[in-house]
This record gives sequence, C-alpha cells and structure tokens, in this order.
Amino acid sequence: MRKFFAVITFFIVVTARLSAQSVPSPKSFFGFNIGDDYQLANYTQTEAYFKKLAASPRTKFIDIGLTEEGRHQFMLVVSSPENIKNLAKYKGISQKLARAEGLTDAQAHALSLQGKPIVWIDGGLHASEVVGAHQLIQTAYDLVSRTDPETMRLLDKDIILMVHANPDGQELVSNWYMQEKDPKKRNTNTPRLWEKYIGHDNNRDFYMMNMKETQNITRQQYLEWLPQIVYKHHQAGPAGSVVAGPPFRDPFNYVYDPLLVTSLDAVGSAMNSRLNKEGKPGYTQRSGTEFSTWWNGGLRTATYFHNMVGLLTEIIGSPTPSSIPLVPERLIPNSATPFPVLPQTWHFVQSIDYSVSLNYAVLDYAARNGDAMLYNAYQMGKNSIDRGNKDTWTLSPKRSLAITEAYKASQTPDTSANAGGGRRGGGGAVTVGGGSGFGRNGIPQKFFDTILRNPELRDPRGYIMTADQPDFATVIRFINTCLRSGLVVQQATSSFTVAGKTYPANSYIIKTNQAFRPEVLDRFEPQDHPNDFLYPGGPPIRPYDMTGWTLAYQMGVKFDRILDDFSGPFKRIPYGQLQTMPAQTVPATTGGYTLSAKANNSFIAVNELLAAGADVYRMSSSSESADAGTFYVASPSAAAKAALTKVAAEFDVTVSPVSSQPANLVKLAPARIALWDNYGGSIASGWVRWLMEQYHFPFKVVYPQEFDAGDLKSKYDVIVFVGGAIPQATAGGRRGGGGGGGGFGFGQQDVPAQYTAWTGRVTAEKTVPQLKTFLEAGGSIVTIGTSANLAYDLNLPVHNALVDMVNGREVPFSGDKFYVPGAVLHASLDTSDPANWGMPAEADVMYDSSPAFKLDKDAAKKGVKPLMWFATDKPLRSGWAFGQQYLKDDVAAFSATIGAGNLYAFGPEITFRGQSHGTFKLLFNELYVKK
Repeated sequence: MRKFFAVITFFIVVTARLSAQSVPSPKSFFGFNIGDDYQLANYTQTEAYFKKLAASPRTKFIDIGLTEEGRHQFMLVVSSPENIKNLAKYKGISQKLARAEGLTDAQAHALSLQGKPIVWIDGGLHASEVVGAHQLIQTAYDLVSRTDPETMRLLDKDIILMVHANPDGQELVSNWYMQEKDPKKRNTNTPRLWEKYIGHDNNRDFYMMNMKETQNITRQQYLEWLPQIVYKHHQAGPAGSVVAGPPFRDPFNYVYDPLLVTSLDAVGSAMNSRLNKEGKPGYTQRSGTEFSTWWNGGLRTATYFHNMVGLLTEIIGSPTPSSIPLVPERLIPNSATPFPVLPQTWHFVQSIDYSVSLNYAVLDYAARNGDAMLYNAYQMGKNSIDRGNKDTWTLSPKRSLAITEAYKASQTPDTSANAGGGRRGGGGAVTVGGGSGFGRNGIPQKFFDTILRNPELRDPRGYIMTADQPDFATVIRFINTCLRSGLVVQQATSSFTVAGKTYPANSYIIKTNQAFRPEVLDRFEPQDHPNDFLYPGGPPIRPYDMTGWTLAYQMGVKFDRILDDFSGPFKRIPYGQLQTMPAQTVPATTGGYTLSAKANNSFIAVNELLAAGADVYRMSSSSESADAGTFYVASPSAAAKAALTKVAAEFDVTVSPVSSQPANLVKLAPARIALWDNYGGSIASGWVRWLMEQYHFPFKVVYPQEFDAGDLKSKYDVIVFVGGAIPQATAGGRRGGGGGGGGFGFGQQDVPAQYTAWTGRVTAEKTVPQLKTFLEAGGSIVTIGTSANLAYDLNLPVHNALVDMVNGREVPFSGDKFYVPGAVLHASLDTSDPANWGMPAEADVMYDSSPAFKLDKDAAKKGVKPLMWFATDKPLRSGWAFGQQYLKDDVAAFSATIGAGNLYAFGPEITFRGQSHGTFKLLFNELYVKK
C-alpha cells in the first residue's frame, strides 16, 4: 500500500512539473522579465500570453465580455487540475452560501467544508498605474508554473479568479510608453483618457455600472462567482512608503456587518505580516493612508455592501526607475507603519515582487481559513436576512447626536456642556472618535429608547417604486443597476395596496430581508457621514471620495419606504435578469403628438425626430392637458414616424395623440454642439460625451486652440464647459490651475505633432473674449461646476456666496467653517423657466465642493435670473455638509442674457458620473436651437 501511494504521489509531482515546464516564461514570450526597467507589455501581448497559460490543466480561460472599444476582456481561473474539473460545483456552493437563502446553519457548515474559498485578484483598472496589470502576469505565471509546497497547497485549497480590469487602457498606455526609442524619455502621459470615456472614473462606476467593463466585472462578482475576497491592485503609496493597504482608516459605513470589518482587518494583518517576514519594509495602514471603507462605487468598496472582503493596495513603482523620498515622520515605527522603509532608488521589479508576495499572503490566508470564510459569507447574509425580517434601527452619527440632544434638553444648562463630542457649525453629525462627556455611567436608557426604539425611525422592511411615476423608464434603469448588483427584486403582477396606498401593476418592490441588505439600504437611504476633523478645532480630513450618493435620490426615482412587513401579488425576478422598458406604440392621428418633458427618454425621441427632418416644438405655457415644456410633434413624415415608432418601442416613450396643434409653441432645431476637452482628456467631459451618445445628441469635441481662434458662431450654437474647463482667476487677475492641456507635467515640445492641436488651455486673455463674442452673436454656453468661473470673467452681477470679507478682500470659507466635499443636497427650482422645463419644483442635486452664488441687487435688470437655489438652512439629503446653513438662499444655478445669447451656469454636478438622471434635463434643455 505504501508503494502504491508513493507511486501516485510521484506521478502527481511529475505531472505537475511537466505541466509547469510546458508554460512559457514571461522572458521567453515577451522578450523581457516582468519588472525589467523601461519595459511594458501591451494588452494584445498580455491576452496572448494568458491564452498560452490556459493550456495548463491548472487554468480555465473565460471571456467575460467586450470592452467599450470592442476588445475581449478575460478572466483566468487558476486552481488545481482537480478543482478546475469541478468549478461548477464550487461556484454553486459559493452562490448558495453568499445568498443564504433556505439554508440551516448545519447545512451551511456542511457546504463550507465542501467548498473552496474563491479569491478575486485583478489588475490594470487604472491603466497608467502599470504595476497592476504586470503583477497579474507575474502572479499568473508563478501559480501556473511553480511546484513548491506552498504554491501546490494554495492551488489545492483556493480557486483564484485573475481578471484584467481595463484591456483598452493597457493597450493605449503601454504602446504610448514603448513607442519612444529613448528609454529614459518614456512616459505614460497619454493624449486621451485610458478608458474610452471616463479614465480614472472607471473606479467610480461600480454601483451605477454604466461602462461595459464594469458590467463584465460585476456580473462575475455578484451573479456568477460571489468571491469571498476581492483584491484590487492600485498605485501609488503615500510619499515615504512603499505600499498602502488594509486595515483602513475610519469611518467605515454603518450598514456593514461587523464580521466584515473584522475579517478585513484580519486579512490586512496577514498581508502586512507576510512582507515583514520577508524583510520587505514600507507597508502602511489605517491612519498612515487616506483610504477608508465608507464610500460605495469603487471596485473594492462596492464589495463591502455584498459581504465580501475587499482589499486595496496602493504601491509605488514604474518601469522608469524612481525613488522613495525622505519623509522624516514616516521613519518612526508605529501602528500605522511598523516597518518603515528608508529613502532609496526604486525599481519596477521591486514593486512586482511586493505585489506577488501580497497576493500569496491573501491566498495563504484564504487557504488556511477557507471554511471559515465561506461560512462567514453565509453568516453575514443570514444576519442581513434576519435584520430585514424584524424591526431594526441602524446606528449612525445623527442618531447618536439625537440621543445626546434629548439628554441635554432634559438637563439644566450647566450639566450639558460639550456633551456628545460634536463641533460648532451645525454639521448634523458627531465627530469621528468624539467622546461622550458623560462619564463612566453614561446616560439613562430611556434616552436610547427615545431614538433607537422609536417606531418611526426603524429601517424599512422594503421599498416600492410605483409604475405610474412620470419617468418610469428611469426607474427601470435604476432597477437594472440593482439587478446587476445581485439584489432580489420583485414586480407586481396586478394592483395592490400597502399601508393604505394603492399601487398599479408592474410596480417594483425591493425588500430588505436579503443577503445584500447593506446594498439595498445604500441605494435608498441617506448616508450619514460623521464630522471628520484632524483634531478638535482643526481642518477636515478629506474623504476618499463622496460622503453621500444615495442613488435613488440622484436618479429622481420616486419610492415609498415601508416600515412594516408587507406582501402582495409579487413575482420574483430571477437574479440578474435585466428588465426591458415597456414597448409603447404610436397611435394614428392627424393632429400630431405630444411627448412628456418629464421623461428623459423623450429627448432620445426628439433627437431622432429632428434627425429625420420632423417639425418639433415645445409648449411655452401650460394647458389643461400638458405642462409647459411638453414636446409637440407636427404630423411627421413616414421616415420620422418610423423613427418615433422605433424609439417608443425601445425606450418606453409615451406618445400621446392630439386633435389639433397646441398654442404658444417654440420651434426646435438641432444645435451644433461643442463639448470642451483638453489634451490628456477630461474625465468630466468624457462622462458628458458618453451621456450625449446615450441620448442621441450630435456634438463635436473641441479643444482650447479652436476656441481661441474665434469665429465660433459660424460653427456652433451651444458650447458646453464641464468642471475644470474655466480656471479660477486669482486675486492678481492671473489664472489659477486646472482646466487645460499643457498643464499636465509635459511641455509643448513633448507632444507628438498629431496631437498638438489638442493642447492649450482656456485663458482670460485669449479665450474669454471669443466666448463673449459668441454669446453676443446669439450663441449659448452651458457651464457646470467650477466652470461657472466664466461668469466672473464676463463681469456679470454675481459673486461667490461662500466667502468672508477680510480687509476688503473676499476669502473663501475655511474648512472648519464650511465643508461639503461631495453630498446630495435638496434644491428649489423655477419650473416656469424654459431652462428647467420638465423638472419638479424641488430636486436632489450632487454638490461636490461646488460653487454657490449671490446675485447683485441689479442682477435682474442686467438679465441675470436664478434657476435653482437652496431654500433652507438644512439642504443636506445625504452625506456630510458641515456648515450647510451658509447655503441658505444661495443661488445654485442662474441664466444670464448676454447680447443675443445666453449663459447657463450650474454650480452642482448635474451630470455627475452618468448617475444623476434626476438633473440630466437641466443640460438637455439647453442643447437645442429655439426659434
């Protein structure tokens, strides 16, 4: 018997080694070692290499979909040959445990022992951060070729999903870098964004899932494999360190299961320990980095809302040798950086070596704790289902503060000073780490019960989105983001009544008694970010990204929060089954048709009609049956009617027949639209470019030199400037930073000839006079965000509302007085103004350190009028708005008549990352010629 097992063992080892020998090394395939100075592989080469690796029995190569530029995006599954043969089994176990439906604890324990932990490792999302894609190549080769005991154990215990996150970007960046013959002159400063539309924001798309690459990735994560660990490689670490990683700093989001937070800390500790064991210094964590776990929307952070351990490392390094600078405070060992790195020259291969070690650390943790991780996924899902099945109150800063205030109100003034750890200024939340000031015994239980047992403050049992709201197509877009995210969604098969309100058939229902309850709450409930300051009285700590983003608010989706359990004639939609928009028909009529201005998709129909030569108008005043702004289509030609029929069927556009032409019409014509961009690519411009394509607006991307050349009105009717296009004037009248090509770390002489026309930037001296001439000649300009600076350049009667006067000069508010780094605010609108047609009287807007204005007393006489404003001292809907009271009565958007033309200035981000469907119309309304 011993001889038999010895022969079998020998056979397995020999087979493994022969398999490994058949795999080409990176050196033999690419012509260089991964990590060699001045060498990068492009995606075409990388994909071909991974297909070579796919010949190994340790792998399975999977095409997960097409990218925005039409490349195939791959995932290489790596494990032992036996596991590869049984992938369907292990995937099924992972799905069952993560969804936690219909399982007992005993069954879950049994499944966790039968299963294998699934670990996701990706690279290349941010293509200019070239370590990511290249560590993926090296790690894949090591796992497929090595036969050492540790590698063999990891392959036996784990299933590894190796995913390229941005094929298009690697192709562009690597080709750009390698095209320079002199290695020392190579750089990654590409002339355009390294994702077709959104560049760096491809890591901001993971709850909206607009981009094809994001959809490919989330389908694998939330519908197919449901991995227990997701590891994302990024760059770069803080100065004076090598790599930043978990555990991360506070705050973490309050909807998470606590088991997620402690699991994340445990894996992070294993990563740090592995580097320390191998003598690799420079790992920093917690307060040593800016990264937290608050925000949703990134490839890593979105996983937390799905009970997955999301890992991020930000490492230094590039193929061009660099150096670790001397940062004295980083040389002191502490809990954030227990093993400091010394200043030194740094080579690409060192970053690759670190990354491979970190991958092995994660895989080792999963191998040693696989059954626990699988069961923990079940436990977190079960906890979420249980919370959704009973009365639950989420702990949050505002509720903590409410308890404090209730107690203070019951006390005499001299016993309540400084209670609660809050700050001056009215931020609406307690400070991170703030003490209670109540002593060892705290305060009486009744004050807890007043808030956190108040039935009105319970978490909802579910949400209902009625099918009879004005823009149901946008509701369906929202629902599809939920389905892509792996949520359980139901739809009513007939009308029903809940809490005294009747809803029609086809309404959508999302309940909170499901495994990904944190994701459900995140999409409907306001985020309650704490006040986060460096120290009491000190400056605010900049959040990693947004502090509030509630998607239902951003999209303008109308929903009801249902606090008690409810049921009805509901059918469950299968996981991930995307919903199609109801097909509408075009009735016969001789009087023409109307289209609602409240529905975003009506603009698709209008654009198709105009392209087909139809006569399209807007009603300038309301009637008994239609609101001002309603579109009217005169009896269309056969071609135009065919276009309308196609759009109505595909995009749920309701086409209403009328018997006669309405009164008070304004005729529309297609506008010649110019969209500003710059050399290197503007992310905000890329989002608008994508958005215009989705809604069928014709446009041209225009660079600063063309604006400077003048004669704009002969070529364009509307110019759109996104945030960052128009830089701020400094006190001395000179232009501040931002907004332009030529300001990205390279000079004009470094730009290849074919791209020199893209360079330059908007200036007060050259560009603004041409823009003023364009306006006076009848053109329209739309500015978004900071590009409202144009109003100051044009000397309009508006000024910055968020300033103090110091010695006769305007000084922006300090951060400890006013700080709104990214939150959803509630604004009021003048719906009679054509710029706001189709909008409600109140709307939620994305405010991201945005401008706000005061209009001078004579502004109306000079043709300036408010379009949007903040009517209260508490406009915050979701996130963190410290000092929000200073926004009361401030103007958020205005229009100005300049000669025969108009300027429309919107302070909030009305097209924010392709998410803010509720305010898209504010841009769309201005993109036509009105006669």
